[in-house]
This record gives sequence, C-alpha cells and structure tokens, in this order.
Amino acid sequence: MDFKFSQKSLELQEKMNKFFEEHIFPNEEAYEKSILDSGDPLHIPALLDELKDKARKEDLWNLFLPDSEYGAGLTNVDYAPLAEITGQVWWAPEVFNCSAPDTGNMEILAEFGTQEQKDQWLSPLLNGDIRSCFAMTEPDVASSDATNISSSNGGLQMQSIHAPRYVFLWE
Repeated sequence: MDFKFSQKSLELQEKMNKFFEEHIFPNEEAYEKSILDSGDPLHIPALLDELKDKARKEDLWNLFLPDSEYGAGLTNVDYAPLAEITGQVWWAPEVFNCSAPDTGNMEILAEFGTQEQKDQWLSPLLNGDIRSCFAMTEPDVASSDATNISSSNGGLQMQSIHAPRYVFLWE
C-alpha cells in the first residue's frame, strides 16, 4: 500500500500551514479572550466567522469529504495530515468546516441522504450556515456510561442483526 501524499495534499498542507501561521496562531489569544470576556463559555467569537470566510476564499473548506462533488475529493491518506494540522488548535477545525459532529453528519447525508434531505440539511451544512448534532440514548438504560449500551439480535438463531436504538436529532 502506498502511503505517499498526492501532490494536491502536499499543496493543501502548505496552504494550511501558511493559513495557521497568518491567521490561526496569531488569533489564539483573541479567540480565548472573546469567550472569557463574554462570560458565556458557549460564546462563539465573531472572529470565527471572519476566519471561515478567509478559509473558504482560499479553498480550505470541506476538505474532509472524499466526494469532489461536495468536498476536496481527498483520500483518507491525503486528508490525514490536514486533520493533524487543524488539530493543533482546539477550535481550528470549525474554521475549515471540518469539525465534528458536522463532518460525520455531512458524510452520512452525502452518501445516503435523499435529495430532499440534501437540500434541507446537507447544503446548509456544507456552506457553514448551520451546525448539527448527534445524540445517542439508550431508552432502557438510564446512563451515559458506554458499558451500559444494549442491543438485541431480534431473537434470530441463524444470523445476528445488530439493532441498537439510536436517536438522531437535527435542529
């Protein structure tokens, strides 16, 4: 197996590192200060939207999606070093529209969503206009402890169907 990065990945890595040097690292303190000054730990600094606009203009947007119809069309091998770069600062992945849970939800919608779901949810997520969430609950178990997760095989003797109950929420 060849784990060499493509030329496209190498170019994006260079652009991403430059973006970090010019925009992310110099703004780390201002970002944190904005949150602290707001008094709200869930405050989203205006700086985030400014940086998102810059990232989009530099084609550093939706890099995680392997389908070039929706994203950069990179393989996992090519995307991995970009994810590593964004991981240097806890809030940086969102600047590039590459943060969880949105990434996983966009992947699911791109691959399996109906056209109606894509129009209603995928497009605004790809554009960074909305955020999404993922919530999982175990209705018969009052706990968020993963050791309590339960599922059943439906009582089948010859084959097993893994059927945990999940709740997928969209706002």
